[in-house]
Amino acid sequence: MASALTVGLYIAIGILVIILGWGLVNLTRTDDGQRSRSNQLMRMRVIVQAVVIGILVLLGIVVGSIKLF
Repeated sequence: MASALTVGLYIAIGILVIILGWGLVNLTRTDDGQRSRSNQLMRMRVIVQAVVIGILVLLGIVVGSIKLF
């Protein structure tokens, strides 16, 4: 279980880095849709960050670093 969560964590962090890169590239664009894309990328980034934090918490629980009771 811990290894599957670790792989999922690495995948989620990779997706997060890609979204951050797209956001930086989008900042250099000057077309009409730039603001809309920027907002959409920011929403995607926040969602992926929440997923990464959730996976980290689950991983901590599974490994035993976080004790619920």
